[in-house]
Amino acid sequence: MDGYPADEQNELLEAENMVLGAVFLEPSIINELILETYHFSHKRNQIIFQAMTALRQQSRMIDLVTMLNQLGSQIMDIGGISYLTSLSVTCPTTAHVEDYQRIVLEHYKIRELKRKAAGFLNEGSMEAAESFYQTFINMQKIGRGYERTKQDVVMEIFDEIYEDYGDLRGIDSGFDSLNRMTGGWNNGDLIILAARPSMGKTALALNLAINCCLKGGVVDLFSIEMPDKQLVKRMLSNLTRIDGAKWKNPYRFFTEEDQAKANTALEIYYKWDLQIHDHSRQTVTDIRAQIQKTRREFPDREFLVVIDYLQLIAVSGKYDRHDLAIGSITKELKEIARKYQVPIILLSQLSRGVEQRMDKRPKMSDLRDSGSIEQDADLIILLYRDEYYNKENEANNIIEIDIAKQRNGAVGTVKLLFEKEVGVFVDVYGG
Repeated sequence: MDGYPADEQNELLEAENMVLGAVFLEPSIINELILETYHFSHKRNQIIFQAMTALRQQSRMIDLVTMLNQLGSQIMDIGGISYLTSLSVTCPTTAHVEDYQRIVLEHYKIRELKRKAAGFLNEGSMEAAESFYQTFINMQKIGRGYERTKQDVVMEIFDEIYEDYGDLRGIDSGFDSLNRMTGGWNNGDLIILAARPSMGKTALALNLAINCCLKGGVVDLFSIEMPDKQLVKRMLSNLTRIDGAKWKNPYRFFTEEDQAKANTALEIYYKWDLQIHDHSRQTVTDIRAQIQKTRREFPDREFLVVIDYLQLIAVSGKYDRHDLAIGSITKELKEIARKYQVPIILLSQLSRGVEQRMDKRPKMSDLRDSGSIEQDADLIILLYRDEYYNKENEANNIIEIDIAKQRNGAVGTVKLLFEKEVGVFVDVYGG
């Protein structure tokens, strides 16, 4: 327990002793503990808990007699019979054993993080940094069952029964047809938006970001493929309805009316709490750090994350297969969405298999490395625009949005009008 102040050492040792004493008082309580031997800080407490665990595995009673028999020659390593006897009468009740367990776990987490941090400071390598980050993630998972009680859940549901949350429970997508299907973008959800290239997925993602900002929300937009200025021009084209081609040379192609609209749109964009992160090699660690920063800055605001796109996210570490790397990314992004209570819209490419079929409408199996994506995603949206394949189609401005998976809702297709020259989507009413 080196490095702990004396009062913290005493608190931790008392908590460990109370846990062990609770097992002596009520042996069956050991079946409710999630502690492992290495969670204990004191060597003799590790030895005692290991002996208790061995007796449990043998379905034997845990008391002074059986413990002495199980410890054998190790009895001297724990300070003799007197220490064991003192532990057996330490805990007056098992009512607070979960509180003691929580203290033991929290101190274990801190010890592990300090150990990994020291390793990083000594080595100063990216591998050590990645090891520290992975340890931090793993420490968040330990003891999560204590974060919410049954009473917390019951009271939350009770409040929902008697409080009108309106038509939306999540962030407004800006489209009535999508909102009716999804209830908005829900905090903690990983949402996959997938399509073949040039189908309109980035344009739709920008519309969703814009609609969030127009409602007063906050957006982090991670663009690994497209630079920030190009994305901003596309959003300005959306706001002004100025043809995107004109933005290539505004000085030459803009009318006076266009200039006035552009100036107004620039003022609107500047006031938004929207940040574009366009570094070419972004890892999940980079993304997580920025999300944590934004959530800390805006703890009570609606917050949307858009990532364009999955297959370009840089991977830390080595993986035998590409699908394992993709799986590690989607799993971590899902954990980030839950931890920071934010919906993450993750764009993804579809495989070329779509092009080989008569019906070009995509399926979930067309997702590259689809197994891990399907497993981790709460919502999967596939885009199809017939104009891409059939230039003669009279309804060539219609985009089909297929909600192929929704963990907590219906699946089906909605249609939007896509004005691709200005990157604007609008609802199709009555159709």
